[in-house]
Amino acid sequence: MINFKELLSVTLVLFSVIDIIGSVPILIDLKKKGLKIEAAKASLISLAIMSLFLYGGKSLLSLFGVDVESFAVAGAIILFLMGMEMVLGVRIFHDQANTKSGTIVPVAFPLIAGAGTMTTIIALRADYQALNIQLGIALNIIFVFLVLRSSDWIGEKLGEGGANVLRKVFGIILLAIAIKLFQDNFHLMVARPPDAASGLR
Repeated sequence: MINFKELLSVTLVLFSVIDIIGSVPILIDLKKKGLKIEAAKASLISLAIMSLFLYGGKSLLSLFGVDVESFAVAGAIILFLMGMEMVLGVRIFHDQANTKSGTIVPVAFPLIAGAGTMTTIIALRADYQALNIQLGIALNIIFVFLVLRSSDWIGEKLGEGGANVLRKVFGIILLAIAIKLFQDNFHLMVARPPDAASGLR
């Protein structure tokens, strides 16, 4: 049954975690590198990943013997490297097989449906009804789609100088988010008893 209070809470939490507005400079940067981003495809893939984690996130990770904390740490490292690219203007991620698409990686994952988003969904699952979380995910994906579709227009309005400034600023913010995500989960991962980790397998 739909609970509008729960739906609002979930939607706002996911909106702040996904932070697609803050990702606009990253999207502009990816397009400057010549990568094509398909808004509809990226949105649908992100929706599928988040929905999969909503209903079977812990079970899916356990199949590979991976706990939530380790997954979050891995996602934090990827976000950190992306932030370094933006701040320093260097190229860390190199396209393989001459791919010209950034739709799946890094836009759908880890930019939209990243480790932070997935761990948040798993945490929300403990306190909220699955239906309300699913609707909250859907509402966020609609907004994500609109931003992805408008990224070129937003880039034009910002101009080269504005885009460069935002790229540096949000690169630092992305580094901070990555470090916090790493800090919040690394000590939990290290403190986990060996038998608990092996029990996931």
